[in-house]
Amino acid sequence: MLGLLGTIFLIQIVYVSCFTLRMILTLKGQKYLAACIAFVEITIYVLGLNMVLKYLDQPISLIVYAAGYGLGVLTGSWIENKLALGYVTLRVIINDPRSTLPNQLRDLGYGVTTWMGYGRDGERLMLEVLARRKNQAKLYQTIVGIDPKAFIVTFEPTQFHGGFWTKASKR
Repeated sequence: MLGLLGTIFLIQIVYVSCFTLRMILTLKGQKYLAACIAFVEITIYVLGLNMVLKYLDQPISLIVYAAGYGLGVLTGSWIENKLALGYVTLRVIINDPRSTLPNQLRDLGYGVTTWMGYGRDGERLMLEVLARRKNQAKLYQTIVGIDPKAFIVTFEPTQFHGGFWTKASKR
């Protein structure tokens, strides 16, 4: 019985990790990879559910199934975080309109668009920087290292076309 419970637990972790990755890939437009994962996911799901349904008279099998599901969500999220799929846009607002931050970021290979904004206390330099998610933490630390008072908002774009990314798509 212990071996069966361990198998149910592991099947659930793999199944839900696949489910989590498939959903994220679908949202990011990776439909073919998501479809391949869905094939594996549903096969694993049917096997796991079949095992649990055979032992419905033993509540421990359902508890193990549910615990595997919960851990599968965490595992799938962790895997996706490590893969760091997609892109992020950082919108940066700097108090000093003459800041050298845009050129420093450009020297590091980032595409930077700037414009002037106006806040409560006057002019602000606005920056928009697009980067791969895997480079997000490094970019954030670079900005804060150069200007600790920078205001940074991060969001994930769903589509983009042209500009810097068509010339240098590996950044």
